[in-house]
Amino acid sequence: MKTIGEIVAADYRTSKVFAKYGIDFCCGGKVPLSVACREKGIDPASIGREIEAVRSEPIGRSQDYASWGLSFLSDYILNTHHAYLKENTGQIAAYTHKIAEVHGARHPEVIRIAAIYDTIATDMASHLRQEEEVLFPAIKRIDATRKAGKTPETKDLNAIKTCLASLQQDHTKIGEALQTIRNLAKGYAMPDDVCNTYVITYNMLKEFEGDLHKHVHMENNILFPKAAWVSEVSG
Repeated sequence: MKTIGEIVAADYRTSKVFAKYGIDFCCGGKVPLSVACREKGIDPASIGREIEAVRSEPIGRSQDYASWGLSFLSDYILNTHHAYLKENTGQIAAYTHKIAEVHGARHPEVIRIAAIYDTIATDMASHLRQEEEVLFPAIKRIDATRKAGKTPETKDLNAIKTCLASLQQDHTKIGEALQTIRNLAKGYAMPDDVCNTYVITYNMLKEFEGDLHKHVHMENNILFPKAAWVSEVSG
């Protein structure tokens, strides 16, 4: 029985089906489909038909992430998801503090949201540095070395093994924090008595969550397993 992560890794379009039913396909992607359905009270046959309907359409190369090579995949994550985080994280943090200051008395949940997001921003900064300065360069060097028919250096193999465990722990911690924000925000439902900045902040938090889900999925379910396999067979 395939896990949620394996299903989405094979065809990212299926993520829409899981998102529809509130099934975690990134941090919690190691759960088998049958278990996820049982936990959510969903008929496995029904969701299976929806998945097959999505799969029946031809998949474009631009969405076939599982077929991408290690170096290309690393560069895509860097240029797409890391770039998004660096461009938006600081602005979202500023907005959460602004609405906490203005609306915190009537909506105390936004005070907690601002504090939790600060922790996410701090954790994410060190997480990105580890990927950009250690993991991704090691992956690309090993990929190039193997293509040249040579043996990768031990330091690069060890770097991958060391990084993967800590990075996956980071993903779990950050994912849980984002889920707490979603719960506090009641699914990003907008109260009637708030300003435009409040609306913008919630919309940005929702967008941030969506981008991070895809980001974590591509690493946990595609890049990391591929890198682990390469380091294992090369060691």
